[in-house]
Amino acid sequence: MEIRKLIGPGLFAILLVGVGGGIIYSYFDKRSTDKLIAEEAQTETVKGLIASEREPFFTDAKVLAVLKRNGIVLTLQKAGSREIALRRDAKTFDFAFPSGITAAEKLKRDTGAKQIYPVSYSPMAIASWRPLVPMLTAAGLVEERQGNFYLTDVKKLLAMMEAKQRWKDLPESKAFPVNKPVFISTTDVRKSNSAAMYLALMSYIANGAEVVQSEEQANTVSGRMTALFLRQGYQESTSAGPFEDYVAMGMGKAPLVMIYESQFVQMQTSRDKPNNDMILIYPEPTVFSKNAVVPFSPKGDKLAQLLTTNPELQQLAAEYGMRTQQPEHFQSYVKKRGVSVPQTLINVIDPPSYEVMEKLISQIEKQMQ
Repeated sequence: MEIRKLIGPGLFAILLVGVGGGIIYSYFDKRSTDKLIAEEAQTETVKGLIASEREPFFTDAKVLAVLKRNGIVLTLQKAGSREIALRRDAKTFDFAFPSGITAAEKLKRDTGAKQIYPVSYSPMAIASWRPLVPMLTAAGLVEERQGNFYLTDVKKLLAMMEAKQRWKDLPESKAFPVNKPVFISTTDVRKSNSAAMYLALMSYIANGAEVVQSEEQANTVSGRMTALFLRQGYQESTSAGPFEDYVAMGMGKAPLVMIYESQFVQMQTSRDKPNNDMILIYPEPTVFSKNAVVPFSPKGDKLAQLLTTNPELQQLAAEYGMRTQQPEHFQSYVKKRGVSVPQTLINVIDPPSYEVMEKLISQIEKQMQ
């Protein structure tokens, strides 16, 4: 009887604690749910048309979290930068974010957008390999300065490519005694901005170190430019393709690849330790790929302002290898991760206007069909 009396109150106490705990848990769980519902109610979906190179940044969980805290949830559609510039339905989106300032400027002009927001930029550079440096140096092409490499004679390299000079014929060729011709691998110029930047650079050299400015000048250099692309064979439609070949297949497949500096920086800084055999060679002159958002609605404008002013997003852009209007983010990040890049590049040219670039690309396109 005494045992029953002891068990009775014990069970009652356990039940009391259980019920009370359940009530408290339900209360806080409801508050948490209510908070989530309120946060969802405060966000709005922003629909964007972006170049494929922008996708990794815009799908990063940290980026999405910053945007959500600022009331934005993204819905994205990918397309090539040239395709974006020609889209007739661009204004059905809240914003467009192509690669390259010329595409952004054309969109602004064609759609009547009020302004564009320059977000970041990346120098064009050549991904290559340290064992090739003695060959390229002996050939009078490459010079090392303060741990960075520069293509000091783009005109000479263009002449070598046009003459179909082979790697085995270069001085000091024992490091790479192969019979394949020397050329820079690129993406498909009909679809990709990185190839268009290569075209801008090489057309400048072929035009006597002058930016191609007229249809007449475009006609003069287009044959030489077409040969540079036709000689490569198959080309990927986005910059991810040839860069993945460079990383995965090595020097034999991709000795020289035209890329965005940001691709190289992001790859090297994401590793536990940078691969010192992989190097960047900066052409002198080079060209910058400037990235700008074109907003078509107040929601798109809000996103564009966040991308250009929010310190967290600027820092995250640096982690994707992008140089922004706050260069200290980029410089401190690459230094911390042990990746050497020039702090500034002074020998930089502008690409031709959108119309002249279209003329050059359309002439190449006719020969590639």
